Amino acid sequence: MTILVDGDACPVKEEVYKVAWRRGVPVKLVSNSRLRVPDHPLIQRVVVSDGFDAADDWIAEAADARSIVITGDILLAERCLKNGAAVIGHNGRPFTEASIGGAIATRAIMADLRAGADGMMGGPKPFTKADRSRFLQALDEALARLAR
Repeated sequence: MTILVDGDACPVKEEVYKVAWRRGVPVKLVSNSRLRVPDHPLIQRVVVSDGFDAADDWIAEAADARSIVITGDILLAERCLKNGAAVIGHNGRPFTEASIGGAIATRAIMADLRAGADGMMGGPKPFTKADRSRFLQALDEALARLAR
């Protein structure tokens, strides 16, 4: 088992580390730049080129049925699901084969709305304690499923 983290702008890295340490699962934090990671044998920093989607490409290629991918990127989530990986959003909501189509459609609609709003729309909802708690529970459940 491996946890693959889309490290850029990930608000739950510390939570991933804690769960990984408790369960003894390796983590690969993938990013375009050097991010701080704990000095621990289970945690590996993977720095890829700064090319467009380089981190996403690396994660998608590494993802398989024994991986849990942590990302807020819907298109990356779809690629990883196709490879059999479990995928969890930063807010703890899992991406599944059943939900990914709707998530992609919503993403496209929101992009169109933002394009026509001339900056009048706000960004994503603030990250909450409930999101953090939901994430911890979802990650723990996904690891338990893979361990079986």
